[in-house]
Amino acid sequence: MDNILSDRLNRLSPSATLAMSQRSNELKAQGIDVINLSVGEPDFDTPEHIKQAAKKAIDDNFTRYSPVPGYADLKQAIINKLKNENHLDYTAEQIVVSNGAKQSVCNTVMALVSSGDEVIIPAPYWVSYPQMVLMADGTPVFVEAKIEQDFKITPQQLEQTITPKTKLLILCTPSNPTGSVYNRNELEALAEVLRKHTNVYVICDEIYEHINYTGEHTSLATLEGMKERCIIINGVSKAYAMTGWRIGYIAANTQIAKACNKLQGQYTSGPCSVSQKAAVAAYNMPQDCVEQMRQAFERRKDLIVKLAKEIPGFEVNQPQGAFYLFPKCSYYFGKTDGKTVINNSTDFAMYLLEQGHVATVGGDAFGSPECFRMSYATSDENIKEAMNRIKQAVSKLH
Repeated sequence: MDNILSDRLNRLSPSATLAMSQRSNELKAQGIDVINLSVGEPDFDTPEHIKQAAKKAIDDNFTRYSPVPGYADLKQAIINKLKNENHLDYTAEQIVVSNGAKQSVCNTVMALVSSGDEVIIPAPYWVSYPQMVLMADGTPVFVEAKIEQDFKITPQQLEQTITPKTKLLILCTPSNPTGSVYNRNELEALAEVLRKHTNVYVICDEIYEHINYTGEHTSLATLEGMKERCIIINGVSKAYAMTGWRIGYIAANTQIAKACNKLQGQYTSGPCSVSQKAAVAAYNMPQDCVEQMRQAFERRKDLIVKLAKEIPGFEVNQPQGAFYLFPKCSYYFGKTDGKTVINNSTDFAMYLLEQGHVATVGGDAFGSPECFRMSYATSDENIKEAMNRIKQAVSKLH
């Protein structure tokens, strides 16, 4: 049959985690106990007061179409949050609420990027960034930040990568997949470069803002001259354990916000009405639950880092946010257990699944083929058992 699919679709790669999750499910179906460290979501339940707000919204008949950019009370709650926590002032028309932060990123890319525009993406990166750029006919340009530099790009790297075609920089801090956090001084150094290139805009993906172990989150938008050129992406998924509720947002200059509103109006319209009312409660009510979950993640981080450092051949950095560890595993490339040869990090992750029954994700998918990603959004017991299994599995490689 002729290829009937669009060029746009043919440019995209399938989700790199698909083979891993499919094989993981096959093993589970055979009754094998697989510990899943591949999933990027909190293992906590949504806090009770947020669920109660959603139930009340149903009883109050918030069951009809919502405004395209979100309910006014949710936009106000977001404005208050940005003012109180980030010291940033936005108006209601500068906020657009979407079906998760993922749509917020995609809206922004589709609204700003034209054919031939270049988008700078520091690697390691979240798997969807380059695919979104390709979907918009743009050109992803990768800047490699190795484990030796804590997976953070330098001002020199940024300067060398910007060309007359550069439209966007996508900056995720705290980072998925590495857990790295850019501090104020590091962001100021990047801002110094960006001030010289006034046509470059920045997507600031801050979805992991509250899962931070440094004591401070700095938004690039707070630095001199940067607010008008930054599009802040955030949402309730990670901080409030609300991944399935699908509420994210952008905060941007009026022109960009209106463009995203126009775009969203044509292909999804407004986000779920009930989820929005739950999000209002998340932002407006006491934030104790956020800190309790952050503390649990920090404890787990310390545990998994300690255990990973005990595994021969791993190079491990100290994540400062999010809930991922991204060890370098290239020591094992070329090694074999007599049956399987490890050629790359995808092979390594599949080997850990087959032999250790631990699901992880190879770093190839994140633009760092010498590493692999583990999520520690799971119990201490699971982390201990998983790391023990990984240690046993790699001991068979020679």
